[in-house]
Amino acid sequence: MTFFEMTGTVIRSLFKKPATLMYPVRPGKKSSLSRGHVTIDPENCILCRSCQRKCPTGAICVEAKEKTWQIDRLRCVVCNACVDVCPTKCLTMDTQYTPPMTSRAGIYRTPVAGPKKKAPAATVPAAPAAELAEE
Repeated sequence: MTFFEMTGTVIRSLFKKPATLMYPVRPGKKSSLSRGHVTIDPENCILCRSCQRKCPTGAICVEAKEKTWQIDRLRCVVCNACVDVCPTKCLTMDTQYTPPMTSRAGIYRTPVAGPKKKAPAATVPAAPAAELAEE
């Protein structure tokens, strides 16, 4: 009986579309929910370390003194936790996958601007006391 079951499966497969894609020849379709790798907008990062604390694998390291943000792509599991917790939304999830690496040098370091310093409030010059007395 198993020979006939296998023959039936083979004959049905001849007339169906393949279940897999010819990946290297034709790239696969990516949905909007695809997760490729984490990217950062260094201009908006305030070095708050929320992403570092939330990362379950410890792939993100934020160094406030050196003003750098780094990620170890080999440790990152692309869980999106860092993107969700970022208060300034400077982290995003790119849909493109990280290219294959030939060595374990998967750490990407990005210089960050850091928190923007607020300009001191402009002071209004005080009117001389003589002018106030005349009015």
